[in-house]
Amino acid sequence: MSAVSTLHAAQNAGALVIIGAGLAGWTTAREFRKLDTATSIVLITSDSGDFYAKPTLSNACAQKRSAEQLVTTPAAKMAETLNVSLRAHSQVRSIDTLAKSLTLSDANGATHTQHYGQLVLATGAHPIRIGLQGDASADVQSINQLNDLAHFQRTLGAAPKTVLIMGAGLIGCEFANDLLLGGYRVHVVDPTERPLATLLPAAAGEQLRAALQALGVVWHFGATVQAVNHSMDAPLLAVTLSTGDVVGADLVLSAIGLRADTALANAAGIACERGVVVDDQLQTSAPYVFALGDCAQYASAGGRTLPYVMPVMNAARALAATLSGTATALVFPLMPVSIKTPALPTVVAAPHPAQAGAWVAEALDAAVDQAGGIWRFVDPAGQQRGFVLTGGQTTRRMELAKATVL
Repeated sequence: MSAVSTLHAAQNAGALVIIGAGLAGWTTAREFRKLDTATSIVLITSDSGDFYAKPTLSNACAQKRSAEQLVTTPAAKMAETLNVSLRAHSQVRSIDTLAKSLTLSDANGATHTQHYGQLVLATGAHPIRIGLQGDASADVQSINQLNDLAHFQRTLGAAPKTVLIMGAGLIGCEFANDLLLGGYRVHVVDPTERPLATLLPAAAGEQLRAALQALGVVWHFGATVQAVNHSMDAPLLAVTLSTGDVVGADLVLSAIGLRADTALANAAGIACERGVVVDDQLQTSAPYVFALGDCAQYASAGGRTLPYVMPVMNAARALAATLSGTATALVFPLMPVSIKTPALPTVVAAPHPAQAGAWVAEALDAAVDQAGGIWRFVDPAGQQRGFVLTGGQTTRRMELAKATVL
């Protein structure tokens, strides 16, 4: 290690070091700066570190916005505003929790050591990829960050094109709606019987299926993609389904879910299950090491991962307080999720997966224009533990939220 790198490490031995420049990383830095203006913050990221809202990835097409246009604040401005030392285009190779240090390589391939006083893992999640047959299986794309979207947009080019989406979950449905509004043809393949089958009551899922179908989606339920091959004709790809059907597409987009990025934590001996295991103060199994965001498995959420915006915001505020010296337990409030499907606006406040109960549809006044529907998840004692609103009923979000018991 060079003399300059050694001096830098010594100067930052007590620094708050954050790995990851997504919403979790930057929000933690912002919330910490509100409480502590003196401690050095070092933020390390493998990309540029530009700040953007990740949910905008799935509605850029309809808005005719490029990946670059989704950036709301350039990395340099974020770093200046928050007095953060940004190490962009740098890859953390290992964590030594005993020495409280990281080994990382910069954009030029040079190796550095970074010491920390406290470390925050905000490494996010990776798209789940499944093994597919076919000579074009490597061409299947996923969108989880700006670079992914930029590549997708370059490949997609101008309409009309046909896109086949693997997965009828939240992200798959959002991209389907977005691409249809952008003028593209869309097929969606999913092994279940309807969209968002694990999140919505059956009747709400049927409403969404019908709304997106009316917009142009061709559904392939009860099926999975088996192979993707190049085609001599247009469209450019031949996609073979488990049903034996072959669908022509110009692009295949995989939206079958995310898996927490636990590689660094695992290698450092930090406890991981579905994500990096954290307690109610976001402490990992290693002293002075914390985690939040898509990579974390929250004790405060019953051991779940929560890949949504509101959990990140709540976790960052609680973590900032703990990092600045006031131990603060994370308590998640009710956090309804708005699904960006303009064909059928939908709000979901899902009950805990282990919660006993059933979905109950609320009868609507047929004499009044009541587009959409209302479903309450009611436990055996008759208490409301969650809700789903669709269409025009999404305006009742606050009303239903107040009636929900956590």
